[in-house]
Amino acid sequence: MMGVLLIGLYVFVLAIFVGVEIITKIPPTLHTPLMSGANAISGITLVGALYAAQQGEVRVSSILGAFAIACATINVVGGFLVTDRMLGMFGGRKGKR
Repeated sequence: MMGVLLIGLYVFVLAIFVGVEIITKIPPTLHTPLMSGANAISGITLVGALYAAQQGEVRVSSILGAFAIACATINVVGGFLVTDRMLGMFGGRKGKR
């Protein structure tokens, strides 16, 4: 049991370091288009979190699943709002001539 927990913790910490390294090397002009693509991935995370939180009993997995649902929902909604705002900046000005 402890070995599985340590492997999971190791993968989690490694994913954090890899994510930070990847994000810091992306030019700022690509952040918003990549964020709209990341929203799809976050939607998949949302489905996985729903699966983890489906337990009838209150366990650590259901609490973490509910937390993951909240975080993924904030990420998806915020990402789509930022993407919509960015696309609005490229659109034509309505009402101004």
